[in-house]
Amino acid sequence: MMNRPTFLAALLVAALGVSSCATVNRLNPFDKRDDGPVELAGEGQRISIIPPDQVLEAAPALKGVDFALPPVEKLAAWPVPGGTVEQVIGNVDAAPDLSVTWRKSFGLGTKRGRYVTAPPVGADGKIFLMDAEGWVAAMDARSGAQLWRTSTNPGDNKRDRLGFGGGVAYADGKLYVSSGYREVLQMDAQSGAIGWRARTGEAIHGAPTISGGRVFAVAIDNTLHTFDMATGAPGWTYQALSESARILSASSPAISGDTVVAAFGSGELVALRTANGNDLWTEALSRASRTSALSEIRDIPGRPAIYQGDVFAVSHSGVFSATDLRTGQARWSLPVVGITAPVPAGDVVFVVSKTGEVICASRENGQIFWMRDLNEGFNAKKQGGIFGIGGQAKTRPIWSGPLLANDRLLIVGQNGELVALNAKTGEITKRLDIKGSSITSPIAMGDTVYVVTQEADLIAIR
Repeated sequence: MMNRPTFLAALLVAALGVSSCATVNRLNPFDKRDDGPVELAGEGQRISIIPPDQVLEAAPALKGVDFALPPVEKLAAWPVPGGTVEQVIGNVDAAPDLSVTWRKSFGLGTKRGRYVTAPPVGADGKIFLMDAEGWVAAMDARSGAQLWRTSTNPGDNKRDRLGFGGGVAYADGKLYVSSGYREVLQMDAQSGAIGWRARTGEAIHGAPTISGGRVFAVAIDNTLHTFDMATGAPGWTYQALSESARILSASSPAISGDTVVAAFGSGELVALRTANGNDLWTEALSRASRTSALSEIRDIPGRPAIYQGDVFAVSHSGVFSATDLRTGQARWSLPVVGITAPVPAGDVVFVVSKTGEVICASRENGQIFWMRDLNEGFNAKKQGGIFGIGGQAKTRPIWSGPLLANDRLLIVGQNGELVALNAKTGEITKRLDIKGSSITSPIAMGDTVYVVTQEADLIAIR
């Protein structure tokens, strides 16, 4: 039997030495390259990281039972990564035909240690994006024309040669930008001119959230930083437990009223007072008995979502939970391994697992209405090689989303597809070839859905 360190190394998809912190390894679940043996299964087999006595399945009592979804509404803006500071958007009215209208490049794509991980945001008729080298761009939402482009590289930081990661948020004509170059910045949304810069101790790979005159951003050393929106003056900080192994993508805090909920690489979900950082409660989204090396990575890379008094979050360690926002009392949990944000809507909450299952669960008790495996029938045969010798085994695509639009769930994948599912039944109603690998969830503004690819393309779908 392999010892634990060797087994863990065999299961990791990719380990990246982050230039901003040599002691932190960032694991890249989105890298499609196969640099060696990653599993012990035979060709075409699947290894579950959920114990066999906790297999997910739809509840027989819910078969054929209807549930309510929010009414369909058109959005004028998508100012923060999750659409609102609660990181929840309802049922958007966008892209009725699901056809690609245009595709425009906004910078440098994923290549040689640089990654496009920042989710797009939109406001005032513009879409704001960040490429793989920390350049922020504004694109016209109707035509895709580039309006301006500004680098976040301070130019005087010899320690940081790579500045990928981070993200953008919009408020009152300003952009607030977190950066892999260990900075948070304010930019003018019309021109891209930089208003202020604030240094952080470590790189920030997640997009910021803005509320109540403050900017909230989590650095890779599990520190939640706050800054004054007007001046960039640093405010209170919160230090979670340190963790050496993390996922490449990163979370953004969710805010409701005077409470901010932040997720960390340690698997901690923490609620704090927005005014002073006083902690209200902490929940560990980590399995008590982890049965595989992958589940040792406790990170919560997807955004927590606050909806009707509950917090929904999913961890890489295999816990998908609903927690009372006020008390921190866990309401229910399911053994789901996830790296993207759950989407609560009406009576249910949707989540996409790392292995490609789309799950529709009751928001009240966690019972499952339906499940759909997007990777069903995946062929894991090796690519390349000569006469069947050598080559690389194809890896199952990672899927990001969902976005609830016109009672459909829109989910994008590394394989260059956008898949639409009936939100009530899980039936796949359309597959759209977007010709680009995507690892961030789609967003919507006006009548259009926008998708960002690892090739640094912005795709408009109507």
